[in-house]
Amino acid sequence: MTDQATSPETTETTRVTGTTADLWGSVDDLWSWLEANRPVDGDQGLLLRMLKLSEEVGEVAQAVIGATGQNPRKGVTHTWEDVQGELCDVVITALVALRTLTPDTREVFTRHLARVTERSLGPAAPSA
Repeated sequence: MTDQATSPETTETTRVTGTTADLWGSVDDLWSWLEANRPVDGDQGLLLRMLKLSEEVGEVAQAVIGATGQNPRKGVTHTWEDVQGELCDVVITALVALRTLTPDTREVFTRHLARVTERSLGPAAPSA
């Protein structure tokens, strides 16, 4: 895990207000909070942080099963809004896990997204 502190710009006021910059500030804030409150250090702590992502994905599956009523014993237990929230938890958890591996989270993610986008959609057309 990286021990690099967040930038001075990352404060309570940078929390989610709807812009991309706030996303990355919030990721840094959450990472800092988790780092300050982690019960397990070292490699084991790193692995547990990564495993949290699997837990969140399982909650998406549980919500989908609940939204579609696929468990006849329980019936419909969730809404599609619950599924949306669980998917958001997956994204947040993944970004915090990525932040755990590198302080350059935004750059690493942006580069990877560009590669995936180009691989899937082809090169971007030049702007006019």
